[in-house]
Amino acid sequence: MPRTGMMAIRKDALVNATIAEIGRAGSLDVTVGQIAKSAGVSSALAHHYFGSKDDLLLAAMRRVLAQFGAETRAALANADTPRGRASAIVAASFGASNFREDVVAAWLNFYVMAQAQPEAARLLRVYQRRLVSNLTHALRPLCARPEEAARTAAALIDGLYIHALSAPETPDAPGAIAMVEAYLDGVLA
Repeated sequence: MPRTGMMAIRKDALVNATIAEIGRAGSLDVTVGQIAKSAGVSSALAHHYFGSKDDLLLAAMRRVLAQFGAETRAALANADTPRGRASAIVAASFGASNFREDVVAAWLNFYVMAQAQPEAARLLRVYQRRLVSNLTHALRPLCARPEEAARTAAALIDGLYIHALSAPETPDAPGAIAMVEAYLDGVLA
């Protein structure tokens, strides 16, 4: 009889291994077998829990998005002005749990996956709408065209993720935050 909680532990290990293996490979050119081996479980068990590699990546991205959401909510709880709210969202976008090489690689592969896989496309749209909506809400009292500024800031955030993966150095969160903040300062001036 399986021990209580082992399924959750194994699923968690598989999700973490998915992010790590995609980060190591830099692409989706990893197998469920490689992911399972990295997680310390059999590939049959990985298939049993998730079904396919696509389902594993979706579970990994749901985890990444949940962490981003938690970081954003925590940052927003400490923001007491509209400008502070915008800065909190920007800082959370480059938070320690998301803006690291393996997660950035998972994000970029998720963007590619969303072009062909409907559930990935839906999840990406939800993320993008929430990001723009939260930024728009923060910027509304500060500028004449808050949605346009929010969309541009969101595009800049996504672009900095792409740049982080192609840059030879480790992702630079303070530099990325400073770049988005400089854009917002220019829009709000």
